[in-house]
Amino acid sequence: MLTPGQPGTFPYTRGIHETMYQKRLWTMRQFSGFSTPEETNARYRYLLAQGQTGLSVAFDLPTLMGYDSDDPISEGEVGKCGAPVSSLEDMETLFEGIPLAEVSVSMTINSPAAVIWAMYLAAAEKQGADPARLSGTLQNDILKEYIAQKEFLYPPRPSMRLVTDTIEYATRYTPRFNPISISGYHIREAGSTAAQELAFTLRDGIEYADWAIERGLHIDDFAPRLSFFFNAHNDFFEEIAKYRAARRLWALLVSERYGAKDERSLKLRFHAQTAGCSLTWQQPYNNVVRTAVQAMAAVLGGTQSLHTNSLDEALALPSEAAATLALRTQQVIAYESGVVAVPDPFGGSHYVEQLTDELEAKAREYIAKIDGMGGMIPAIEQSYPQLEIANASYAFQKKVEAGDAVVVGVNRFRNETEVPVATLRIGEEAGRAQVAKLKSLRSRRNAAAVAHCLDELREAARGADNLMVPLTNAVRAYATLGEVCSALRDVFGAWTERPVI
Repeated sequence: MLTPGQPGTFPYTRGIHETMYQKRLWTMRQFSGFSTPEETNARYRYLLAQGQTGLSVAFDLPTLMGYDSDDPISEGEVGKCGAPVSSLEDMETLFEGIPLAEVSVSMTINSPAAVIWAMYLAAAEKQGADPARLSGTLQNDILKEYIAQKEFLYPPRPSMRLVTDTIEYATRYTPRFNPISISGYHIREAGSTAAQELAFTLRDGIEYADWAIERGLHIDDFAPRLSFFFNAHNDFFEEIAKYRAARRLWALLVSERYGAKDERSLKLRFHAQTAGCSLTWQQPYNNVVRTAVQAMAAVLGGTQSLHTNSLDEALALPSEAAATLALRTQQVIAYESGVVAVPDPFGGSHYVEQLTDELEAKAREYIAKIDGMGGMIPAIEQSYPQLEIANASYAFQKKVEAGDAVVVGVNRFRNETEVPVATLRIGEEAGRAQVAKLKSLRSRRNAAAVAHCLDELREAARGADNLMVPLTNAVRAYATLGEVCSALRDVFGAWTERPVI
């Protein structure tokens, strides 16, 4: 068993700060977005008034896939699982009355992340915000899309170029903004084990670091602005150990592989979200208990920010009442439970230290295997992480169906009747409103300027220059998300995942 050390000291097993929450709590950042930018803006204002300390933007499926709200493929999906953002105008509406220089904003967007971030930067510019004061996180983790979530547009290598462009640009111009959140959350939601989530996430982090260094950046130039995103699942002690192992393993890997000198490069900072895949539509009030246990594990594991899922998310988007209760769950943990009194209270526990060591060892085995394949992109092209996750998911589901893994209210302690839960329903009026706004925008903007900016973007994409400048120029001219993504597709091509047999 390795000696855990002290909080705030290398390799940061027990936390990245000596005092952890004694001086500053984690950021309470509820993931939210629905219907229209106007309605989402109203929800943000409400949550901030309720004590939320950071914003986290959920985008709808068309936006996540790089399509405009008026694209035929978007019909029936606009505003259903997040906010629709097709243009700079939508981004301005999303944050109307919210000072971006003062509020930390996290955006869960991946394949079109560079385009959405360009819109965010342009909206902040219109507010008069200094780019150096902007804070928040762009998820921007394309590798986990190929591995787990499948919201990809372009082949892996041009997609990695876009990610590297954002890292390079943020390093130079937005020093407080995290250009990427390397996400294990979706890997776990796809059915991985805790060890797989840990290993594939950190190996993705290594891949991004390798690309940034190849671009000419030094590890200490950008690593302090890399952040991570983990799932908070049901096994209380395993989750705490997973976060501890992640910190230690990242510190050792960055030190061993890259010779990082800045201690901020070695400190793994992470956001946690309670496990959506653990929520059930059966007996949905049980989800309040699940979320509380998972959130407590994330806090005891040393998270820097946290989203707690709402009880109704297996049925629909969170209602205002359910979202408020989810936020109150964090506030009760923070202000009433007493767990913030000391960093890493389970440090030195025989069981937790053993689990931490075991998870690190398993993760190292996976990382070594991926290294042997030539890195994460060749591993993805060979479907290695995808198959590992699929097999783990299948094995767990067999346990559930056999009753060996208990899911309360589903395969044990079932009720004949369910207690009804009021849910938020998004109608088709959101889609009609967005289509009307886009039609109006296209009639008002300078079409020639848009066409010129898109041509310049295509030309830049054919070369090797950083694309953030032409992207920002295009969205400033009110080129839409779909138009910009289509222009890039003209150069990069599209990606179709090969079937795995």
